[in-house]
Order: sequence, then C-alpha cells, then structure tokens
Amino acid sequence: MSGYSLSDFEAVLAIGRKASFRAAAVDLGISTSALSSAIAKLESQLGVRLFNRTTRSVALTEAGRRFVDQVTPALRDVHQALDTVRSQQDTPSGTLRINTFPTAAREIMAPLVLEFLRRFPEVHIDLVTEGNLTDIVAAGFDFGVRSRDLVPSDMIAIPITPARRYVVVASPAYLAERERPQVPADLLSHVCIRIRLPNGAMYRWHFESQGQPTQVDVRGPIILDEASVARMAVLENVGFGFFMESDVRSDIDAGRMVQVLENWTPALAPLCLYYPSRRNPPAAVKVFVDLARELARAAKQN
Repeated sequence: MSGYSLSDFEAVLAIGRKASFRAAAVDLGISTSALSSAIAKLESQLGVRLFNRTTRSVALTEAGRRFVDQVTPALRDVHQALDTVRSQQDTPSGTLRINTFPTAAREIMAPLVLEFLRRFPEVHIDLVTEGNLTDIVAAGFDFGVRSRDLVPSDMIAIPITPARRYVVVASPAYLAERERPQVPADLLSHVCIRIRLPNGAMYRWHFESQGQPTQVDVRGPIILDEASVARMAVLENVGFGFFMESDVRSDIDAGRMVQVLENWTPALAPLCLYYPSRRNPPAAVKVFVDLARELARAAKQN
C-alpha cells in the first residue's frame, strides 16, 4: 500500500456511493477540487481509470467496480480493528457522525447533542440534516435519528423523545376577523402556507380523528420547505401553518400563535436514535448511547 492512504480508498467508496464528486466531498468534509485531485493522483498511481466522468454524471469503470468490491471488506476489517483500539480509550475522543432531518435536529440539539459535548469535550459531533432517508451504514454515519416507524428493522433503536404531534396554527391577528376551522376541510376556505417535500412533491396536510385519517391539499400564496421560514410567515399573519409541535410550542404558550384542530392531530411515533450493532464500539459511541438511554428513561416518565 506504499503511496496510498485509507483516505484515498474512502474517497473512492464515497464517490461510488454518491455517483457525484460534489456529494462525496460533502460526506468526506473536503472540497470538491481536493477530492478530484486525490482521485486523479490515485488513478495515476494505479495506472487505471476508476471513474468515467461526464459533465452530468460520474460512474465507476469496470476496474473501479472491481476495486470497490475488493477494497470494501478490507476497509471494514480495518475499521473494526480501529474500533477495537478506540473502545479501550480512557477518555472518549474522535468524531461522531449523525444523520437526521431538520426538525429532529432541533428537538435533540439541547438534550442530547449539546449535553453530550458538555460531558465529553474531546469528542466532536458532525450532524447532517436531510429530508430523505439515508442508509447510515453505507454513508458512513455512526447514528441516525428518525421517527420510530422509519427506523430500519436491522438497527438497534432507542426512543429518545416523548410522543410527538403536528399542530395547525395561525396568528391572533389572522384569526381576528375569521372563523376558526372546526374540521380539516374548513382549511380550504383559509389561506395556508403550503409545504414542499424533499422529493419535490407537495405535502397534503394529514389529520386523523377516531382512527379515520384524512388529507387536505391546502391552498395558499406561498410554498416553503423549511419550518423556520414557515414560522416567520405565520407570525407575519400570512395564514395557517402546519408544524411539528416542538417547533412552535413556545409561540403557542406565549400567545403569538393560536392552535386549532387539536382533536385532529393525534400522537405520532417518538424519535429514535438508531445504530448498527458493533462488536467493539469506540468509547465515544458507547457513552453517546448511554446518554441516549438516559433520555429514553426521561421520555418514558413524560
């Protein structure tokens, strides 16, 4: 392996997974130009092209596929050996990579992530938020955080929040001269802030009463894909918004927003921290799991 490094091999695998230099560079925490240079150097040393590149796509060559097939299990063994050594650390250190979605990140930031950093200052956290569900093992994450019903069945899962729910809210000024909706269909006569999903589709607001689900394709002058921006629109009296309760609970409690249709938004599955089973997890992984279990016990009490 003279002249080569683990980071070179990790770079090839990342590009192979993402089929994109830019996306792989984000995963690896380096610039696209640095990644491109590293791959060009590796290909020169090997004397073969690992990727076919066009202006629109990147794909493994036949030699690249063989390289990935043979390097992947070897890297797995190397990481297992590193895990074994790190599990013996007296002081947890290193970097933990966590994949989640934006709302969940806001929910776990204070009780889990920031509390962990206070307890273990030698550990760094790399928290990645994205709307689409990610294979955390293939993408090189230590943990994922998703709703319990989205956790893959082969993962160890720890519920870390109480039951959650959506809420429908508007500002007092918006409601001052309008009737409050009594059933979800009443929203069709109101101005609403529409939601775009990560896949580009429009989100139909979901409701349920006495076990009967219903959806409403609301109408409104603005389409948003970020809850914090939608919150601003509601506070500026644009109309109704549909949020995870944790994102606007302080606004409801302070009277800046008024909640409606409470009986139509039942409890949802809790958030879970999940991770693959590892024989000798690094010390940082073990203590992070311990803190998550503390949160799980607190969530049960709530």
